[in-house]
Amino acid sequence: MEIDGNSVTLKDLWNVAHTNEVVQLSKEAREKVQTSREYIEDKLKIGKPIYGVNTGFGAFSSTQIDQSKLIELQKNLVRSHSAGVGEPFSKEETRAIMCLRANALATGYSGVRVEVIEKILEFLNLNIIPVVPQQGSVGASGDLAPLAHLALALIGEGEVWKDGCPVDVKTVLKEKSISPLELQPKEGLSLMNGCQVMTAVGMLSAYEARRLMWMTDLAGAISLESLRGSRNAFDPLIPATRPHPGEAKTARNLLKILGKTSEISESHVDCTRVQDAYSLRCMPAVHGAAKDAIRNGLQTLVIEANSSTDNPLVFVNEDKILSCGNFHGEPVAFVLDFMGIAVSAMTSISECRIEKLINPAMSELPAFLAKDGGLNSGMMIVQVAAASLVSENKILSHPASVDSIPTSADKEDHVSMGTIAARKFGKIVRNSENVVAMELLCGTQAMGFLRPLKSSSTIETVYKLVRETVPFAEVDRVFSRDVESIKKLIRSDKLIEAVTESVGELEW
Repeated sequence: MEIDGNSVTLKDLWNVAHTNEVVQLSKEAREKVQTSREYIEDKLKIGKPIYGVNTGFGAFSSTQIDQSKLIELQKNLVRSHSAGVGEPFSKEETRAIMCLRANALATGYSGVRVEVIEKILEFLNLNIIPVVPQQGSVGASGDLAPLAHLALALIGEGEVWKDGCPVDVKTVLKEKSISPLELQPKEGLSLMNGCQVMTAVGMLSAYEARRLMWMTDLAGAISLESLRGSRNAFDPLIPATRPHPGEAKTARNLLKILGKTSEISESHVDCTRVQDAYSLRCMPAVHGAAKDAIRNGLQTLVIEANSSTDNPLVFVNEDKILSCGNFHGEPVAFVLDFMGIAVSAMTSISECRIEKLINPAMSELPAFLAKDGGLNSGMMIVQVAAASLVSENKILSHPASVDSIPTSADKEDHVSMGTIAARKFGKIVRNSENVVAMELLCGTQAMGFLRPLKSSSTIETVYKLVRETVPFAEVDRVFSRDVESIKKLIRSDKLIEAVTESVGELEW
């Protein structure tokens, strides 16, 4: 894969994070970066004050630094800003961060040497992954603290992962005969200015959220079938009157999965039940709104992934070096918060369907989907666990971006909290993945009680896949293991691949 500053996609980033794909700098980007660096070096010879190059940082921006101490200035910046705490980001998340950091510098507006980008890519391609603490960024000048830990490893003073444990980077560099990066003026600052942490972490969670959109449609279709609900609410005439894209896409997905009819849907017609519960007939509206939120949020994240977020920015052709606020994380923070809210709401309606499945007042299914109820408790506490996760998601859905605390002696007086939003979004997605697995567990258990009646060919294929690892519960067992098994199925993409093979690609 080549990076050029403007063409990284969601799939590219996922592949870099989860595979050993080699990342290289394009020829065009290399030339632009080199030109930008030459311009900075010419300005340094003149002695003109340039923020972060020959001045202090933040509240020290008016302090001019002696020419002989410019390299020391950059090293001190990286060391002092390496103040992150808490659990580190995963290796996959950090690989994505490194890719986006290199891509931002590849735009050619930072004035760094090509060697800086090459060193990031050398670490990435050799799988020398820095240990980057998750906490410490307010999303002001971007992700200063976590990106400082990334830069610290590059200059040979931080920690990296080896065999799952943090070790001194010097040890690994010596083993691999790799030299650390020797910083030049502006380069420490340019390694740290920007929103690549919140953007990378958010994009990886958005990738998983997109998969969850399809899985929630599938789980919802199985629940509707098990509850003998109506397909009428998904008639294409309905979304045509309210043309939100996600609503029509969800309705089409559900009809694809459910088919026109099935033995189960034809087995019982309750003339007194005119309408199903909201959690069934409102799936197009709710799932669809979540799809729209994720899709629109991803557009913003991809723009951010291919942006220059340094300060100051170097415009060679215009002969300008401009101080700016491109590093502010608000565009990213807003969409990460909203995507978290959307996934949380989609998970809430999933839990509602679980409750319908276990409640004998809402169907003809046995209470808690248990055989010999009383002796067996069935899915009673599976629903309780789902409710717990949904409640936790509600707390996590409080937007981080509404908060701001002035920092750096009030110089950085408004901040985004975007990295907190990214971390929260990831937790919401992981909680939601468990809830959808619980709905699939309950939905397939319910279908077992309807045998020998069968559903559509697509649902039957999925039912068979689930049953290969999670048998029908004749008696109580440790259901957390079943949830974990179904979650692994979701992550393996086997379920979505089975649906795609049966009815074609689902929409999102």
